[in-house]
Amino acid sequence: MKLGEGVEAAIHCASMLAGVDGNSTMSGAAMAEAFGLSPSYLLKHLNQLTAAGILESVSGPSGGYRLARPAERITLLDIVLAVEGKEPAFRCGEIRQRGPVKIDASAYVKPCGINAAMLKAERAYRTALAEVKVSDIVANYAAEGDPRSIAASCAFVERHQRPQKSASSKQI
Repeated sequence: MKLGEGVEAAIHCASMLAGVDGNSTMSGAAMAEAFGLSPSYLLKHLNQLTAAGILESVSGPSGGYRLARPAERITLLDIVLAVEGKEPAFRCGEIRQRGPVKIDASAYVKPCGINAAMLKAERAYRTALAEVKVSDIVANYAAEGDPRSIAASCAFVERHQRPQKSASSKQI
């Protein structure tokens, strides 16, 4: 199974956004810079994550993106489905019923064994992704990542996060 680069980018962005302070946001351009991606390419995936309720988009001069729910409630499966879609990776076209030796469709009452095996693998793959949360990825990185990489990532987030004024702190 091959997933697009957009899945990797989306998981990295969600993990990065898990590190912003409180209600702060980070611009799509900053995240694109952090991962060496085209801003327009990344924006497509950030919009998919927003539409799926994984990210929240905040407009305005200090706007950007933030997690729409806690990192403990976002799984890798949530992200993969947002970017790749909900359809299974394998889609049986029933090609066994094509070709020059066609017989009546009633000969194919049992499900295709190949389709059954592939759907079983898909269920296992999705189950495994559903068990891993963005918070797990962040915690694992903090525990096992190279300290230089952790320091650089934290400094990047600190430099590029955009604090948001809360409704209660606005002056009248």
